[in-house]
Amino acid sequence: MSAVDDAQRYFDLAAETMGLSQNMRILLTTPLREVRVQVAVEMDDGQVHTYIGYRIQHDKARGPMKGGLRYHPEVDSGEVLALASLMTWKTAVVNLPYGGAKGGISVDPKQLSPGELERITRKFVDEIQDVIGPDKDIPAPDMGTNAQVMAWIMNQYEKYHGFSPACVTGKPVELHGAEGREEATGRGVAIITRALAEKLQRPLAGSTVAIQGFGNVGSHAAKILQEMGARIVAVSDAHGATQNRDGLDIASLLSHQAATGGVSGFSHGDKLTNAELLALDVDILIPAALGGVITHENAKDIRARCIVEAANGPTTPEADEELARREIVVVPDILANAGGVTVSYFEWVQNRQYFKWQLQQVRQQLEQVMTEGFQRVWSVAEEKKVSLRTAAYVLGIGRVGRATVVGGI
Repeated sequence: MSAVDDAQRYFDLAAETMGLSQNMRILLTTPLREVRVQVAVEMDDGQVHTYIGYRIQHDKARGPMKGGLRYHPEVDSGEVLALASLMTWKTAVVNLPYGGAKGGISVDPKQLSPGELERITRKFVDEIQDVIGPDKDIPAPDMGTNAQVMAWIMNQYEKYHGFSPACVTGKPVELHGAEGREEATGRGVAIITRALAEKLQRPLAGSTVAIQGFGNVGSHAAKILQEMGARIVAVSDAHGATQNRDGLDIASLLSHQAATGGVSGFSHGDKLTNAELLALDVDILIPAALGGVITHENAKDIRARCIVEAANGPTTPEADEELARREIVVVPDILANAGGVTVSYFEWVQNRQYFKWQLQQVRQQLEQVMTEGFQRVWSVAEEKKVSLRTAAYVLGIGRVGRATVVGGI
């Protein structure tokens, strides 16, 4: 199944629980606008290359649309649409005044020079600047993009619209970015993991955790969970994995990764594969890399008691059914990884007010938003006797649906 099919299936499960009419289902799942643009750029060798850029704006019933911008060779309209819809439900689950959007360019940023990356970004902004903005649609970093890319977006957008730091979030702190934005998604994952452990009456201190993916999200989640007392026994990246049943020293592992480019070969860990990591006997498994890594084929091998989805769409619907049958608790992505968009909201608020928060305030507000979101989803799950995933969709869809009806068509 495609990413769009997976997202639709999760939506339909919640819609059945809610008794939504067919007309309302179509209204809530049909994207507001789909933009596909040509991004033609002169490369360093003088050749002109043409890339395809996308921005899909899914829903604006609850506020301006919000969503990441990813640079990856597999970006296509289907993937972007699925992720845009997830953003609609995600912002609603944690009750941010946003709708959902997503964008991307079908390109491998690892094959580009810094100059080529900048020219592609600026050309893309040239083509979409009239449909984004602080009151319309606010991009943010995603896979293959970072604070530097967001700085270029802001600079290029301002050539058309004047000073407008709120046009994009995830910017460098020196350029009106928010303290704590880089760690935000990982910190949110850690906050949710701790809340889950408390609900299940299993203390996080001493719990074993395996993290699949050790990029920005996975590494920050590992560091913060270790500070909370959890034992990180295995992590992986695109090149390999490492484990230590007594607990990995995350600070040393980060230094090793910075020096070698990966986690493989870590002197205080044993080698294993990504597949082996997913099947480890641990208390908590955190998929923090690409989507679709937990499938019907490997779900039967998973021995973790709980899964906290730090990545977007890491579990297929077929795998989700298998995990539910085995009573493995899954915290869905639209709740677990909402820390990033939450601190992006804080950044947007600060930019609109021309006022800067301190890091401690950002962290305190993030904890409040994530904890309240988790408690509300847990309550819906208990009330309706459904999974946490279906409960999160019910909560998000309900908020968007009510806003749509009250606002009028």
